[in-house]
Amino acid sequence: MAGIVAGSVLALAGAGTGAAHAQDLKFFRIGTGGTAGTYYPIGGLIANAISNPPGSRPCDKGGSCGVPGLVATAVASNGSVANITAIHGGTLESGFSQSDVAYWAYHGTGVFEGKPKVDDLRAIANLYPETIHLVARKGSGIKSPADLKGKRVSLDEPGSGTLVDARIVLAAYGLSEKDVQPEYLKPNAAGDRLRDGALDAFFFVGGYPAGAISELATSAGVELVPITGPQAEKILKDYGFFSTDTVPADTYKDVGETKTISVNAQWVTSSKVDGDLIYGITKALWNANTRKLLDNGHAKGKVIREETALNGIGIPLHPGAERFYKEAGLIK
Repeated sequence: MAGIVAGSVLALAGAGTGAAHAQDLKFFRIGTGGTAGTYYPIGGLIANAISNPPGSRPCDKGGSCGVPGLVATAVASNGSVANITAIHGGTLESGFSQSDVAYWAYHGTGVFEGKPKVDDLRAIANLYPETIHLVARKGSGIKSPADLKGKRVSLDEPGSGTLVDARIVLAAYGLSEKDVQPEYLKPNAAGDRLRDGALDAFFFVGGYPAGAISELATSAGVELVPITGPQAEKILKDYGFFSTDTVPADTYKDVGETKTISVNAQWVTSSKVDGDLIYGITKALWNANTRKLLDNGHAKGKVIREETALNGIGIPLHPGAERFYKEAGLIK
């Protein structure tokens, strides 16, 4: 999709009527994350749900219930920070972001300290909890983030929300990047190095089960390191967008229940995107047909629910999305 400029082109639809008529074709990109994470497959599901290319069967006749004329695509990216930067710059129409990163971008704080505020950032929906995974090599002896001192640790790529949160976790346990041997790799690359013995641990923030970790647990075995105790409690106190979380036993092969913390995955866009379009997209997201796609498409899809669509949102809603939620009775 790189190089496609969002906008309208004339496309022919309804050729079967004998007199083809013109319909606006709109392209809408959803920035996600690396292909081994959770954003990318969820983005694909949502893109399918909101798309309704010219010539598609109508929703009431078993066809797509997306926005007429819309072609949405999930675009792999470096994650939250990169998505917000691209939305602000106009190279993406929308994208997924951790709730903390969206909040910081809008307010010009945290990782966006000293940078211009992204004051045109708007929310479409809260999606699901994103769990902080600290994945360690089996037998590494890493039982707490404090044990990462001197270890070879991947903190994820620059531009990712994971890197932001990894720094917060390290700081809470009295460490900085200087206290570890840092690498900055996507989860699949980090998993390969951990399997080869070239890495001791890596951070990943995303919905469980994450494909890269599942594969690694099956092929080589891993341990999940709990993020608990007074250090975790301080993170929760200092940063209101974190919550306690638990990875259930056997989410990953031979890994027991693990207590940790999480943020929320949210779908964001720009205030510059047309209100009617975002209204239609929000309506399509919460259509009953989309519910089936989400429930059957990915383990995290089941927890993307209309009743939690407004949870933890620390930036303004897009007016188009707000209109839908008011009509749905979620906003008075």
